[in-house]
Amino acid sequence: MSDIVQFCRSRNGGRRCTRPLDHAGLHRHRTTMWTDAGADPARCRGSGEPGSPAATLADGFPAGRALCPVCLRFLPLDDGRLPAHDTSDTAETDAETRRRREWFNAYGW
Repeated sequence: MSDIVQFCRSRNGGRRCTRPLDHAGLHRHRTTMWTDAGADPARCRGSGEPGSPAATLADGFPAGRALCPVCLRFLPLDDGRLPAHDTSDTAETDAETRRRREWFNAYGW
């Protein structure tokens, strides 16, 4: 079992649901609540925006990928732009999540 809490991937107005993954009932971020029908589209608004490789940790992470300022995922650049992507990656590994957390602890938001 993972020691990393996986949060719900639903967003509303850019706010991410703070409930656990696969929760029952309404989505919630602080005092704002919404249904699946009221959720933002899965495609991130940062898709297609200009990007540049993020600073690296000592071991080279994130390996030339850029940080999307909207969904905070590391993505490979496509001709200097962020590729079309969803706000979350259901296939993201615990290792990637840990590394991203380390990166943010080193470089901040």
